[in-house]
Amino acid sequence: MTDVLIIGAGPAGAVAAALLAQRGHKVLVLEKQLFPRFSIGESLLAQSLGLIDEAGMLEAVQAANFQFKNGAAFAWRGKYTEYNFAEKVSVGYGHTYQVIRADFDHILIKEAQRMGAEVRFEVEITGAEFVDGKPKITTRDAQGNIEIHTPKFVLDASGFGRTLPRLLKLESPTNQPVRVAYYTQVYDKIPSGAFDRQKIRVTTHPEHRDIWFWLIPFSNGLSSMGVVGTEQQLSARGATYEERLWNLTNDDPQLRELLKNHQPFRPVGELKGYSANVSTMAAPGFALLGNAAEFLDPVFSSGVTIALKSAHMAVPLVERTLKGESIDWKAEFEEPLRYGVETFRAFVDTWYDGRLQDIFYYEKQDPTIKRMICSVLAGYAWDKSNPYTGYKTLQRLDALAKTCRKGS
Repeated sequence: MTDVLIIGAGPAGAVAAALLAQRGHKVLVLEKQLFPRFSIGESLLAQSLGLIDEAGMLEAVQAANFQFKNGAAFAWRGKYTEYNFAEKVSVGYGHTYQVIRADFDHILIKEAQRMGAEVRFEVEITGAEFVDGKPKITTRDAQGNIEIHTPKFVLDASGFGRTLPRLLKLESPTNQPVRVAYYTQVYDKIPSGAFDRQKIRVTTHPEHRDIWFWLIPFSNGLSSMGVVGTEQQLSARGATYEERLWNLTNDDPQLRELLKNHQPFRPVGELKGYSANVSTMAAPGFALLGNAAEFLDPVFSSGVTIALKSAHMAVPLVERTLKGESIDWKAEFEEPLRYGVETFRAFVDTWYDGRLQDIFYYEKQDPTIKRMICSVLAGYAWDKSNPYTGYKTLQRLDALAKTCRKGS
């Protein structure tokens, strides 16, 4: 008698489950892994805090004492620029957190349980059918038991697992090149005051501007560390993931100095070909949330924000569907969600071709425009009052980059 079956207990699934349970719906969340579990994507954006607050989960997140985050810093060849989230044009939170995702995700799903959602871990979705919009979901648990679920609606929040896109053959080509990320966590041992621990630090490789590094400090002395580039670029720098990551890191004098005393905590891992797209985000009987639908790139930490935003947008439509209303999911969900996704896409594309970097590293940035750009970096990509959001973002960033290049 489940009203809504949610695939995946990550941030999108947890928030959707909480919102639906609070509205009195019977919700079942099925998660393939056992929580807590490791995940990358640790640097949140400011808008995500507002979305967590609206779901009634903020107090639990605040109690975890995660690293306070007030912005983002970018560095290249001795140049350094900061974007402080409080200095944005959009209304909303001007700060957020940098989180260990195993703890953060576990907090959110426990809050969803507290609000009335049923959650089952170590359950794999092995089959999915939607006949006349009626779902039939086949599952297998850790003991090998098979079950058939017939909920009224399904939300896929399976993240990189992309369960329904894979089972229903909804995956479509993405315009993002195939890139690779090597990542780890270290005891950074960076002396106090050597860098701003309240910001994610993004470093452009000194020679290859389409290679970049992240450094995300946590409140417990650990930092998340990683590098992103094409497989051809990165694989040439060593035989192992470990060699490639640290050989590339040592190319940058500032990063090399900051991390010279680091101690390893987690082995270096690889994430390859993570960008994805789908032919549709919704159809009769189901909708896709967050990374299950589309993932762009980690450079601006947009993944969790898009996931949470998609959950908030989908829940009212699911509720109306359960009441028997006919919903135009493309017009009411996919197109509004893509407004913000396309904003982030323009930022990602112009980052890798250098145009956005020319803006960031320009020494005479216009203060008003910088606040507009800061709003997007803080996650407010759906703010239609900001001219640097929406489908004209690429055009406006291109014009701004040309101005900066002339000025420099």
